[in-house]
Amino acid sequence: ALSTASQRNRLTAVRTWFKFLMRENLILYNPASELELPKPEKRLPKHTLTPEEAELVLSQPDIETDVGLRDRAILEVLYSTGIRRQEVINLTKQDVNSGAGIIAVRQGKGKKDRFVPVGERALVWVEKYLDDVRPQHALPSSPDNVFLDETGKVLNPHKVSRAVKKYVKQANIDKMGSCHLFRHTMATLMLENGADIRFIQQMLGHSQLSITEIYTHVAIHKLKEIHIATHPAKLKEV
Repeated sequence: ALSTASQRNRLTAVRTWFKFLMRENLILYNPASELELPKPEKRLPKHTLTPEEAELVLSQPDIETDVGLRDRAILEVLYSTGIRRQEVINLTKQDVNSGAGIIAVRQGKGKKDRFVPVGERALVWVEKYLDDVRPQHALPSSPDNVFLDETGKVLNPHKVSRAVKKYVKQANIDKMGSCHLFRHTMATLMLENGADIRFIQQMLGHSQLSITEIYTHVAIHKLKEIHIATHPAKLKEV
Protein backbone atom coordinates (compact mmCIF):
# COMPACT_ATOMS: atom_id res chain seq x y z
CA ALA A 1 0.00 0.00 0.00
CA LEU A 2 1.18 3.50 -0.78
CA SER A 3 1.90 5.89 2.06
CA THR A 4 -0.15 9.07 2.36
CA ALA A 5 2.79 11.12 1.12
CA SER A 6 3.18 8.90 -1.98
CA GLN A 7 -0.53 9.11 -2.69
CA ARG A 8 -0.44 12.91 -2.46
CA ASN A 9 2.58 13.10 -4.77
CA ARG A 10 1.01 10.91 -7.43
CA LEU A 11 -2.40 12.56 -7.29
CA THR A 12 -0.79 16.00 -7.44
CA ALA A 13 0.97 14.94 -10.63
CA VAL A 14 -2.36 13.79 -12.09
CA ARG A 15 -4.06 17.09 -11.25
CA THR A 16 -1.17 19.07 -12.72
CA TRP A 17 -1.29 17.02 -15.92
CA PHE A 18 -5.01 17.61 -16.47
CA LYS A 19 -4.62 21.32 -15.72
CA PHE A 20 -1.97 21.47 -18.44
CA LEU A 21 -4.26 19.66 -20.91
CA MET A 22 -7.07 22.12 -20.16
CA ARG A 23 -4.77 25.11 -20.57
CA GLU A 24 -3.65 23.80 -23.95
CA ASN A 25 -7.29 23.20 -24.99
CA LEU A 26 -6.60 19.50 -25.50
CA ILE A 27 -9.55 18.41 -23.35
CA LEU A 28 -12.98 19.96 -22.83
CA TYR A 29 -13.16 19.60 -19.06
CA ASN A 30 -10.86 18.65 -16.20
CA PRO A 31 -11.82 15.22 -14.82
CA ALA A 32 -9.48 15.77 -11.85
CA SER A 33 -11.00 19.09 -10.77
CA GLU A 34 -12.89 17.49 -7.89
CA LEU A 35 -10.05 15.21 -6.90
CA GLU A 36 -9.25 15.57 -3.20
CA LEU A 37 -5.81 14.88 -1.86
CA PRO A 38 -5.46 12.73 1.26
CA LYS A 39 -4.57 14.80 4.29
CA PRO A 40 -0.90 14.56 5.30
CA GLU A 41 -0.17 12.39 8.29
CA LYS A 42 0.81 14.05 11.54
CA ARG A 43 3.41 11.76 12.97
CA LEU A 44 4.97 12.25 16.36
CA PRO A 45 8.77 12.59 16.34
CA LYS A 46 10.30 9.21 17.15
CA HIS A 47 12.82 10.68 19.57
CA THR A 48 13.63 13.86 21.43
CA LEU A 49 16.60 14.48 23.69
CA THR A 50 16.65 15.45 27.32
CA PRO A 51 18.86 18.47 28.13
CA GLU A 52 21.48 16.09 29.51
CA GLU A 53 21.42 13.93 26.38
CA ALA A 54 21.66 17.00 24.14
CA GLU A 55 24.74 18.21 26.01
CA LEU A 56 26.30 14.77 25.67
CA VAL A 57 25.83 14.80 21.89
CA LEU A 58 27.18 18.35 21.67
CA SER A 59 30.35 17.25 23.44
CA GLN A 60 31.16 14.52 20.90
CA PRO A 61 33.01 16.49 18.15
CA ASP A 62 36.77 16.74 18.60
CA ILE A 63 37.13 20.52 18.88
CA GLU A 64 40.91 20.21 18.55
CA THR A 65 40.36 19.59 14.84
CA ASP A 66 38.98 22.00 12.24
CA VAL A 67 36.14 19.67 11.28
CA GLY A 68 35.27 18.99 14.91
CA LEU A 69 35.12 22.66 15.82
CA ARG A 70 32.94 23.38 12.79
CA ASP A 71 30.63 20.51 13.63
CA ARG A 72 30.33 21.67 17.25
CA ALA A 73 29.26 25.11 16.00
CA ILE A 74 26.69 23.51 13.67
CA LEU A 75 25.27 21.36 16.49
CA GLU A 76 25.02 24.39 18.75
CA VAL A 77 23.09 26.34 16.12
CA LEU A 78 20.74 23.42 15.43
CA TYR A 79 20.04 22.96 19.13
CA SER A 80 19.65 26.66 19.91
CA THR A 81 17.41 27.61 16.99
CA GLY A 82 15.71 24.46 15.69
CA ILE A 83 16.35 25.52 12.10
CA ARG A 84 16.41 22.90 9.37
CA ARG A 85 19.51 21.23 7.94
CA GLN A 86 19.38 23.17 4.68
CA GLU A 87 18.76 26.40 6.56
CA VAL A 88 21.94 26.03 8.58
CA ILE A 89 23.85 25.15 5.41
CA ASN A 90 22.49 28.26 3.63
CA LEU A 91 23.34 30.57 6.54
CA THR A 92 25.67 33.40 5.44
CA LYS A 93 27.90 35.63 7.53
CA GLN A 94 25.54 38.56 6.89
CA ASP A 95 22.67 36.52 8.35
CA VAL A 96 24.31 36.33 11.77
CA ASN A 97 23.71 39.33 14.02
CA SER A 98 25.75 38.53 17.11
CA GLY A 99 25.01 41.85 18.78
CA ALA A 100 21.25 41.33 18.63
CA GLY A 101 21.43 37.56 19.13
CA ILE A 102 19.42 36.92 15.96
CA ILE A 103 19.97 35.03 12.73
CA ALA A 104 18.13 35.59 9.49
CA VAL A 105 16.82 32.44 7.83
CA ARG A 106 16.42 33.33 4.18
CA GLN A 107 14.34 31.37 1.70
CA GLY A 108 13.43 28.67 4.18
CA LYS A 109 10.82 26.03 3.43
CA GLY A 110 8.09 27.65 1.35
CA LYS A 111 10.60 30.30 0.18
CA LYS A 112 9.81 32.41 3.25
CA ASP A 113 12.29 34.51 5.23
CA ARG A 114 12.18 34.73 9.01
CA PHE A 115 14.27 35.92 11.93
CA VAL A 116 15.15 33.51 14.72
CA PRO A 117 16.77 34.18 18.12
CA VAL A 118 20.00 32.31 18.75
CA GLY A 119 21.61 31.70 22.12
CA GLU A 120 24.81 33.34 23.31
CA ARG A 121 26.63 30.04 23.65
CA ALA A 122 25.87 29.04 20.06
CA LEU A 123 27.11 32.42 18.87
CA VAL A 124 30.39 31.98 20.78
CA TRP A 125 31.03 28.73 18.94
CA VAL A 126 30.10 30.25 15.58
CA GLU A 127 32.45 33.18 16.16
CA LYS A 128 35.24 30.82 17.20
CA TYR A 129 34.74 28.84 14.00
CA LEU A 130 34.68 32.01 11.89
CA ASP A 131 37.86 33.30 13.52
CA ASP A 132 39.93 30.12 13.85
CA VAL A 133 38.78 27.66 11.21
CA ARG A 134 36.90 29.15 8.29
CA PRO A 135 39.79 31.37 7.09
CA GLN A 136 41.95 28.24 6.78
CA HIS A 137 39.60 26.72 4.19
CA ALA A 138 37.93 29.66 2.47
CA LEU A 139 39.11 30.44 -1.06
CA PRO A 140 38.60 33.60 -3.15
CA SER A 141 35.93 31.63 -5.01
CA SER A 142 34.20 30.41 -1.83
CA PRO A 143 30.60 31.45 -1.23
CA ASP A 144 29.63 33.61 1.72
CA ASN A 145 28.10 30.71 3.65
CA VAL A 146 29.12 30.56 7.29
CA PHE A 147 29.96 26.86 7.21
CA LEU A 148 32.21 25.44 4.50
CA ASP A 149 33.76 22.05 3.87
CA GLU A 150 37.50 21.44 3.90
CA THR A 151 37.78 22.48 0.23
CA GLY A 152 36.04 25.82 0.74
CA LYS A 153 32.76 24.72 -0.81
CA VAL A 154 29.18 24.68 0.48
CA LEU A 155 28.48 21.75 2.79
CA ASN A 156 26.87 18.64 1.33
CA PRO A 157 23.52 18.04 3.10
CA HIS A 158 23.99 14.27 3.23
CA LYS A 159 27.45 14.63 4.79
CA VAL A 160 26.02 16.96 7.43
CA SER A 161 23.34 14.41 8.27
CA ARG A 162 25.86 11.59 8.46
CA ALA A 163 28.10 13.63 10.77
CA VAL A 164 25.28 14.54 13.16
CA LYS A 165 24.00 10.95 13.15
CA LYS A 166 27.51 9.78 14.01
CA TYR A 167 27.72 12.11 17.02
CA VAL A 168 24.32 10.95 18.27
CA LYS A 169 25.48 7.33 18.03
CA GLN A 170 28.79 8.12 19.73
CA ALA A 171 26.91 9.62 22.67
CA ASN A 172 25.53 6.13 23.40
CA ILE A 173 22.13 7.42 24.53
CA ASP A 174 20.08 4.67 22.86
CA LYS A 175 18.32 7.15 20.59
CA MET A 176 18.57 7.70 16.87
CA GLY A 177 18.32 10.78 14.71
CA SER A 178 20.18 13.51 12.91
CA CYS A 179 19.59 17.23 12.31
CA HIS A 180 15.81 17.03 12.79
CA LEU A 181 16.39 15.44 16.19
CA PHE A 182 17.62 18.80 17.46
CA ARG A 183 14.66 20.58 15.83
CA HIS A 184 12.24 18.29 17.68
CA THR A 185 14.22 18.63 20.90
CA MET A 186 14.33 22.42 20.82
CA ALA A 187 10.57 22.70 20.27
CA THR A 188 9.68 20.12 22.91
CA LEU A 189 11.98 21.46 25.63
CA MET A 190 10.90 25.06 25.10
CA LEU A 191 7.24 24.05 25.28
CA GLU A 192 7.87 22.10 28.47
CA ASN A 193 9.56 25.14 29.96
CA GLY A 194 6.56 27.36 29.26
CA ALA A 195 7.12 28.86 25.81
CA ASP A 196 3.95 29.85 23.94
CA ILE A 197 3.25 27.52 21.04
CA ARG A 198 2.90 30.47 18.65
CA PHE A 199 6.46 31.47 19.46
CA ILE A 200 7.60 27.94 18.64
CA GLN A 201 5.62 28.15 15.39
CA GLN A 202 7.53 31.29 14.41
CA MET A 203 10.91 29.77 15.27
CA LEU A 204 10.25 26.61 13.30
CA GLY A 205 8.86 28.52 10.33
CA HIS A 206 5.58 26.61 10.22
CA SER A 207 2.90 28.20 8.05
CA GLN A 208 0.07 26.74 10.15
CA LEU A 209 -0.24 26.38 13.90
CA SER A 210 -1.70 22.90 13.43
CA ILE A 211 1.72 21.69 12.24
CA THR A 212 3.40 22.96 15.39
CA GLU A 213 0.76 21.51 17.69
CA ILE A 214 2.25 18.07 17.23
CA TYR A 215 4.84 19.09 19.82
CA THR A 216 2.16 19.49 22.47
CA HIS A 217 1.73 15.72 22.25
CA VAL A 218 5.45 15.15 22.64
CA ALA A 219 5.42 17.28 25.78
CA ILE A 220 2.52 15.31 27.28
CA HIS A 221 4.51 14.04 30.28
CA LYS A 222 5.02 17.62 31.41
CA LEU A 223 1.29 18.20 31.07
CA LYS A 224 0.73 15.05 33.13
CA GLU A 225 2.87 16.48 35.95
CA ILE A 226 0.86 19.70 35.91
CA HIS A 227 -2.40 17.72 35.90
CA ILE A 228 -1.36 15.71 38.96
CA ALA A 229 -0.22 18.84 40.79
CA THR A 230 -3.24 21.02 40.06
CA HIS A 231 -6.35 18.90 39.45
CA PRO A 232 -8.59 18.86 42.56
CA ALA A 233 -9.99 15.36 42.02
CA LYS A 234 -7.22 13.41 43.73
CA LEU A 235 -7.39 9.87 45.06
CA LYS A 236 -8.00 9.78 48.80
CA GLU A 237 -7.47 6.91 51.16
CA VAL A 238 -10.60 4.77 51.66
